[in-house]
Amino acid sequence: MEQHELIPNLFRNEYRKIVCVLCRLFGIAHVETAEDIVSDTFLAATEIWSARGVPENPTAWLYTVAKNKTKNYLKRDSLFQQKLSPELQYQAEKMEEFELDLSIKNIGDSQLAMIFTICNPQISTESQVALALNLLCGFGIQEIADAYLTNKEVIYKRLKRAKDRLKAVNMKIEQPGLTEISLRMDTVLTTLYLLFSEGYYSTAQNTTLRKDFCAEAMRLVYLLADQETTNLPEVNALLSLMCFHVSRFDTRATPEGEAILYGDQDESLWNQELIAQGKYYLGLSASGSRLTKYHLEAGIAYWHTHKADTTEKWQQILQLYNNLLVLEYSPIVALNRMFALAKVEGKVTAIAEAEKLKLTGNHFYYSLLGNLYTDVDDALALQHYKQALLLASSDADQLIISRHIRHLNG
Repeated sequence: MEQHELIPNLFRNEYRKIVCVLCRLFGIAHVETAEDIVSDTFLAATEIWSARGVPENPTAWLYTVAKNKTKNYLKRDSLFQQKLSPELQYQAEKMEEFELDLSIKNIGDSQLAMIFTICNPQISTESQVALALNLLCGFGIQEIADAYLTNKEVIYKRLKRAKDRLKAVNMKIEQPGLTEISLRMDTVLTTLYLLFSEGYYSTAQNTTLRKDFCAEAMRLVYLLADQETTNLPEVNALLSLMCFHVSRFDTRATPEGEAILYGDQDESLWNQELIAQGKYYLGLSASGSRLTKYHLEAGIAYWHTHKADTTEKWQQILQLYNNLLVLEYSPIVALNRMFALAKVEGKVTAIAEAEKLKLTGNHFYYSLLGNLYTDVDDALALQHYKQALLLASSDADQLIISRHIRHLNG
């Protein structure tokens, strides 16, 4: 790997690890100090490697420099020392005994502790996702801004508010106990679900960035599944859902960014290894007595890995959607259910149900009606697609709606 590719790649993978270890060591009040030490480490790497070449083991080099910079910081900043825990103060005073623990186990424990710290109801959901992207996944402010289709200043302020709030409530970064896991797991999974959705359903045109978001969300859920205390059925259900969705990622759009509808996707390009993993984790999720939305959505995603247009498939999907709406009603879920309803009970029945939703500010609503009215009343279908085109904001959505309009115009 070339140096210009190596450093960004290492930054993404190692920045988050070292920051989590330092944050756990110093406390959330000193998150900026942790970030400064790690940023200085990578700045040194950029300068020294440019002059002398990349070392044989770049990761070990980074860890050694991070350890030394942490030790030097503690040595020269006595005021900072006074703000630390008594245990760390003692280590800082006996500098020759201090050693920053960057073992695989401590990195994993620190990341797990950070997940439960960041996924805190004291801060907004969007701030939780932004913090997770920044501290747990190593994404820069510009990358997060690109994903949200906004500017760096907006993301910077969002991150600062979230950090300030965590400091204000003096949130401790520590391994979650069983009670904490029970109380906080729903929030944790919601954050990771939204992080994944930010990549999978993003309107950003940067496909690489979107894939990276999905990969990071999956990595964090894998981290939960890998720990005995957090390996819960709902965790496995979410992991299963992600596997099924990502298995079809490369067939959802053309190289130019135009969306490919499910029925037009090339099944031979679906990732069978990920589908197999999805089935495995779906099986694990069946233990226990609690049914979550992740179980039901994973079931829907599972049936979408069967391309054959069978009655059984759509009946299963429709039943899963029915259960999902009872468990946790969502207008978007109600909208998506209409495709399955049309397959099972026909377009006329689906039209009657869909029009009751009255989601008149949503372009997906009019796209759905356009689809359902096609071959039933093409003039009305065209009218709905035109309204959808007026409301659609992304290029990808506008392209696919325009294609439907051209087809109806014959």
